[in-house]
Amino acid sequence: MPRHNEPGSPALVHRTARAGLRLTRGQRRRLLGLLMSAGDVWACVLEVNAWRKARQDTPLVSYQALCRELAASGPACFGELDTTGARSVLRRYSDAWFAAAARRKKGDGSARFPRRRRRMMPARWYHDRLAVDGRRLRIPVARGCPPLQVRLDRDLPYPPGRIRSVTLLYEAGRLWVDVTAEVPVTVYPLGAEPDPGRVAGVDLGIIHPYAVAGRDGQALLVSGRAIRAEHHQHLKDTKARQRAVTRRAPKPGQRGSRRWRHYRRRQQIVEARHQRRVRQAQHEAARTVIGWAADRRVGTLAVGDPRGVLSIDAGRRHNQRTRDWRVGHLIATLRDKAELAAITLVLTDERGTSSTCPACRARVPKPRGRVFCCPHCGLAGHRDLIAAANIAGRLPGGITPAVTAADVTHRRAGNHLPGVSAARRDPRRRPHHGDIRGSPGRHLPAPTGVTAGRGVARLTARTS
Repeated sequence: MPRHNEPGSPALVHRTARAGLRLTRGQRRRLLGLLMSAGDVWACVLEVNAWRKARQDTPLVSYQALCRELAASGPACFGELDTTGARSVLRRYSDAWFAAAARRKKGDGSARFPRRRRRMMPARWYHDRLAVDGRRLRIPVARGCPPLQVRLDRDLPYPPGRIRSVTLLYEAGRLWVDVTAEVPVTVYPLGAEPDPGRVAGVDLGIIHPYAVAGRDGQALLVSGRAIRAEHHQHLKDTKARQRAVTRRAPKPGQRGSRRWRHYRRRQQIVEARHQRRVRQAQHEAARTVIGWAADRRVGTLAVGDPRGVLSIDAGRRHNQRTRDWRVGHLIATLRDKAELAAITLVLTDERGTSSTCPACRARVPKPRGRVFCCPHCGLAGHRDLIAAANIAGRLPGGITPAVTAADVTHRRAGNHLPGVSAARRDPRRRPHHGDIRGSPGRHLPAPTGVTAGRGVARLTARTS
């Protein structure tokens, strides 16, 4: 659990970084055994509560009651998993049960209590039970078992003294650790700290994940076209693989062939890699917004909340776009980085911001393109920046002048994605110039002496 800070100490926030593991076969076998033992703890809790329900007894759901039941079972009941790791599973079960109960109390009939068994469950250990030395991590095990020390595949972004917990998990065929640490909030020099009176509006979108409008016509546009291209290519690749293995799909109740199981494993790996790429690109976009705001001493970000449109059925194609949007992750990422930079984030209603002129406040039909033009007063500008200016004006006490953005900073999210630059070809794309390897869109110049006819290249006649 987080420590209680002493009075006068700097403000702290908790952040988590994920790192892979470089393991031998023996280490991998032992780590998988820990996760399976955690799954056994989860199954035991489900079984105990099933028995109590059959006898019409009160279920064991509180963390304290589950810990007492674990202590009564005695030591060394779950292989190499120690008491701290087993208690982390009990904490996860208790949190899931009370979260479902709270949702049911609010009238959500789709909320379900934890009932499903799992082969493996994540296990967590806290700072007093583990040791980190560079890329070396010692994972606690039960008493009497040989020590377990593993190697991380990258350096952690936190000093060892700040690390509070480590969570071991299995995802898409790989073992990972989530390292949670205490990070101090940014401290600025005198006169350079963010001013809460300076408000900037943020409009969330699919093509532009973040469009920010500030004072004096300053604005920021973060392009997400690389993220959208990644979604399109991933969807195309997924459909092609599904068509190729449709005939080999097993019937309900059948295990499936080895080729089918290999395809399922490959599908999980590709899906996890796609999610990591998109998540990293959205983190880069949020970091760009917070850096821009900190340089201009913006202390308050008014963010339009568009999650009300996610439940609207707008057709097959647009529904796919909204599913790939991940607007909740965009808001959460921006909030976390704003908190770390001592910037306040406020969610506001964004309805009608893209169709309202910030100068004359007249309603304008929503433009189909990216340019907003008011037929009443003649104000013109980027549609997303107009929406961001209206969002900033809706915040109480925060008024953005209705000035067309003149100083617009353009940034791109997802520079690490394959196919973004000419030097990084997306291996999923086939070359379009015969044997020439390259990404679509990079057309080579026509050879000398060749004229383009109606779709056919013809050699020109030589002149003597």
